[in-house]
This record gives sequence, structure tokens and C-alpha cells, in this order.
Amino acid sequence: MKAHGTVHKYGDNVDTDVIIPARYLNSSDPAELAKSCMEDIDKDFVKRVKPGDIMVARKNFGCGSSREHAPIAIKASGISCVIAETFARIFYRNAINIGLPIIECPEAAEAIQAGDDVEIDFDSGMIYDRTQGTEFKGQAFPPFMQEIIKSEGLINYINNKNK
Repeated sequence: MKAHGTVHKYGDNVDTDVIIPARYLNSSDPAELAKSCMEDIDKDFVKRVKPGDIMVARKNFGCGSSREHAPIAIKASGISCVIAETFARIFYRNAINIGLPIIECPEAAEAIQAGDDVEIDFDSGMIYDRTQGTEFKGQAFPPFMQEIIKSEGLINYINNKNK
């Protein structure tokens, strides 16, 4: 599996309340949530994001409440992967559960800039910044996690395994 897209970059401690503000939690529809994704930290995100784009952030991405709405909104907005120095543990688990690929890689999170063209190979964990001509070794997904992501989330993965 691979991802390839333009980078949208954020800093430290991007919490779930800015990923999807609480005022929009009356919906669980991914398309509705995507319309407000990152609204309180980046008003133009939904206008700029394209399918396949990549989000990069620094430390503690997804901190705050345990709402599953946050990774759902990111995935539904078109983001194909989130790279960060570190993730809040509950966000990490929720992202995998809904099939949003995430990679911890401090070096990539530091060096990659907004607007860079980045490609990720999930099998090897390699991250290639095509704009800067650099590469980074992130954590490769174990095969079972790749299957969860390919299945679009844990529930689909379990349902497919039980067929």
C-alpha cells in the first residue's frame, strides 16, 4: 500500500476539538464531518485538501477527548495518511479502528514542509519527500494493521474475516 499527496502541516498538540469542533458532533456522517475538519485551526483546509493529500504534525497529535469523530473527519476530508512525531494513544487506536493510516516519524515531522509532495510506502515505512529529495524511515505497519486499513476499518476487517 502507498499514499502520495500534498502536505498540510500543523504543530504540536493538535487536539480533537480543533480537528472537529464539538459544535459539529451532532452528526456522525463522515461527509458532514469532513466539511468542518480543521476549521478552528485552518479555515481554508477544506478548500485546499485534495483526495490523497497527507497531513503532517509535530508532537501529541490528536490529544484531548477520545472522540472517534476526529479521525473520521480527517479520513473523509481526503487525507490518505497522517505523519506525526507522536500521537495521543486514543487517537492512534481510533485512527486504526476506522482505517486511517498514521505513522510516527519524528525526523519526517520536523523536516517536511507544507506544500511538499510526499509519498509513503506502508509496507516498508519509507517516507519520500519528493519536493526536498529526502527520505525517512517511519514505522512500517504490521500486516494485520495493513489489512485493517485495506478493509476500511476494524469492523469491516472482522466482518471480512468471518465470511
